[in-house]
Amino acid sequence: MKVKESDLELFRKLKLKSAIDLALILPKKIENLTLTKEPMENENCVQELRILSHSFKTNMLLVKAYCEAWGVDVSLVFFHFSKWHMGVFKVGASLLLSGKLGFFNHTWQFYNPKIIKKAGVFEPKYQISGIKDSKIQSLIETYVSYENLKESGIADKFIFLLLNLHAYDEKSFELFKNLEHFLEDLKYIEIYNFLKRLKHKKNPSKAYKIKLFDIEKWLKTLPFSPTKDQLNAIKDIREDLSKDVAKRRVIMGDVGCGKTLVLLAAALSVYPKQALLMAPTSILAQQLFEEAKKLLPPFMNILFIKGGKKEKGLKEQIKNAHLIIGTHALIYEESFEAVLVMIDEQHRFGSNQRQKISQLSSKKGLSPHFIQFSATPIPRTLSMIQSELLNFSFIKQMPFKKDISTYCVQNEDFVKIKAKIDAEIAKKHQVIIIYPLVNESEKIPYLSLEQAKVYWQKHYEKVFVTHGKDKEKDVILQEFKERGDILLSTTVVEVGISLPRLSTIVIVGAERLGLASLHQLRGRVGRVGLKSYCYLYTKLREIPQRLSEFAKTLDGFEIAELDLKNRLSGDLLDGYIQHGNEFKFFDFANDEAILARVKKDLG
Repeated sequence: MKVKESDLELFRKLKLKSAIDLALILPKKIENLTLTKEPMENENCVQELRILSHSFKTNMLLVKAYCEAWGVDVSLVFFHFSKWHMGVFKVGASLLLSGKLGFFNHTWQFYNPKIIKKAGVFEPKYQISGIKDSKIQSLIETYVSYENLKESGIADKFIFLLLNLHAYDEKSFELFKNLEHFLEDLKYIEIYNFLKRLKHKKNPSKAYKIKLFDIEKWLKTLPFSPTKDQLNAIKDIREDLSKDVAKRRVIMGDVGCGKTLVLLAAALSVYPKQALLMAPTSILAQQLFEEAKKLLPPFMNILFIKGGKKEKGLKEQIKNAHLIIGTHALIYEESFEAVLVMIDEQHRFGSNQRQKISQLSSKKGLSPHFIQFSATPIPRTLSMIQSELLNFSFIKQMPFKKDISTYCVQNEDFVKIKAKIDAEIAKKHQVIIIYPLVNESEKIPYLSLEQAKVYWQKHYEKVFVTHGKDKEKDVILQEFKERGDILLSTTVVEVGISLPRLSTIVIVGAERLGLASLHQLRGRVGRVGLKSYCYLYTKLREIPQRLSEFAKTLDGFEIAELDLKNRLSGDLLDGYIQHGNEFKFFDFANDEAILARVKKDLG
């Protein structure tokens, strides 16, 4: 579809990329400006009237008129009239009027009618801020044609639906009145259009040549047996690595499913070539480095790059390393020769960082394979859409059974929670209490971290406090891990340090957090099968249904589906699908079957 240069700015403003994008801009309402054959009470009517006289009442202009087509007198009632009305509604003038008609005191009455220039038309009202309806209608008349819509490859039945909707005639008006009958078709068109565009984004690039290292012997020497899902994810990665096109894969697993083993197996698979692993925090990077040193064979040269001051001889160390682990500081190094780039908790990185990360080690037209690891399961519909750009492996089995009891609690339950905290500390277990804010706020009815710490530090020993802006948080988390009883924190502990003795988490103001965040926080406890407890504390009079539903399941994939039902899909889309795509018709929570049909049709 060719777009005239004079229309390009408007296309950009409306974020239009195709004729279907434009055709999916439907009016908020359509005004029927065809002449009404007879007066209809409480309906919008259009007719020509001849002005007979006018009079005034408090804040009202009353105009008497005659309608020849209906053969009756009609009153016009204007509230808050102006001089303009007096000039236009002159005695003897004939005017085309549109407005709501009522019947009062045995007389037909128009209330605040509008003067229209022509009758016999249906006028769409798009109501898009800053853009005139006539401009949008003109674009649609110019570009929404059979030929332009056919370019997308969509079936004729959908094309004719869009063309009929935008005809703005009697048939079109009836279609809009019964739009719910065509909603499924509009959902199909919208998701078809989106997936088609995603398919075009696939930009395959040549991969580095890799001779896979045999990892079978290593897998047998591990101090534990990998789960079937872990082995399947490793198999998927090794298949990707053997291809000559650079692959992008997401390893999607629940909290504690054992993704670390999978990423170490991936790094060993490319030995003696180089692999990069990036983590969102230095504490998590340090943890992964310790695990790699413990589990990988001694012939693997593993390098940990910390942010900040550069070490002497770093370039040489990078050159000789088989696996390099670090935070986003890795983005600023330039001497990598990695054939594989991995990111843990990729959604914690900004879009600019993600862009830079994916370009690491791309040289001479060759690109590394790219693996993202995420402990935040996403709904099936999202993974089905994303699979146009990425390959997915799911790890649903757990290396050990999680034994976490979740309770929704209110003010009167504080005594029970305190008793549980005392009992767990007596067993040498640890407790985390999450507060919604660092400092006091009048808008939130909960204690802040600063207010609450006074009570806990007074009644307990070994109480540690940290939050997101705390420069010492990594040190404090490490100290708490080694010798703490209670950690008071904000959601900073959502992703990060492994705490094997942590058995209890209390989340204050739980209703303020999304289910995905609650699941991540709950995933901090019971990491090694320890009997654990999660308390969702709310001051609301009634416990929200979504919290009660959350308390009944530990399955992150089920929680992702629950989250989808409880939140706007836009919240979930951001970070997974490019920002700014709003779906007008397609519903992520209920339209999986339509999505499956579109994927099948697109092949």
